Amino acid sequence: MELLQLETVELDVEGKNAINAIRLAGDLLVNAKKAKPDYVDAMVKGYTDIGPYIVIAPGIAIPHARPEEGALQTGLSIIRLTTSIAFGHESNDPVKLVCALVGIDKSSHLEMLRQISKVFGNKEKLHTILTTEDKLEVVHLFNNT
Repeated sequence: MELLQLETVELDVEGKNAINAIRLAGDLLVNAKKAKPDYVDAMVKGYTDIGPYIVIAPGIAIPHARPEEGALQTGLSIIRLTTSIAFGHESNDPVKLVCALVGIDKSSHLEMLRQISKVFGNKEKLHTILTTEDKLEVVHLFNNT
């Protein structure tokens, strides 16, 4: 599965706060026709209602919503923030990478999480994502796992 496209990766993005960062990552999914704008609103609502559960590892947030909230196609977006942002997680803040995912069903959601964990769980790959200036390099890391 081609999880990530060049158009859904942005490096060195200026984010104002956690909600703004979630919206920036979500807008990449909307622009790529992977999700409706309602999906981005649902990701923000999940964060504001439930809290920073989406900060799954030090420096990494994975916002998402339920498929029925506006998912069109399975997809992933990644933004690397210029300056890390506090999301309110006691041990994994501040966040440097926001990786929004959209799944059309439960199995696609779980498969994406599996692929994402392979990339983020690899120190060399994570270092590359945090330092490269080449968006294509990031795309290859996710699509060749």
